[in-house]
Amino acid sequence: MFTISKFDYSLKKQAVNPKKAYSIDNGLADVNSVSFSLNKGRMLENCVFLGLRRAGKEIFYFRENKECDFLVKEKNAIVKAIQVCYELNEDNKKREIDGLIEAMEKYDLPEGLILIYNQQDEQEISGKTIKIKPVGYGSKR
Repeated sequence: MFTISKFDYSLKKQAVNPKKAYSIDNGLADVNSVSFSLNKGRMLENCVFLGLRRAGKEIFYFRENKECDFLVKEKNAIVKAIQVCYELNEDNKKREIDGLIEAMEKYDLPEGLILIYNQQDEQEISGKTIKIKPVGYGSKR
């Protein structure tokens, strides 16, 4: 198991906030899950985490009013915000985009990324560009 911290410039605050856990292998996570149904979104998020980790990225998650799955930090700055979901639909679109936009505004990012299973799109919202790409396309960038 791996964990990531909620991003904060204060290391003390990072240490006391809850961590998000990821498995080294989706198969192991599925076999050891107590859930009776496959959570495709969580498995996809785990795959993106593993790709970012393999690429040597320093990764965190964001949570204030909303949540964004991943923040990528380089040197002393957040350079990328990434949201992951299996599919973007009317039930989850607002939640996924709102979490991403909140993180982008907090760290003054002009562009954000939503990684999903098989959709592709680009949207301008509140002066910010949101790229929607299939997993595998942009998870390491």
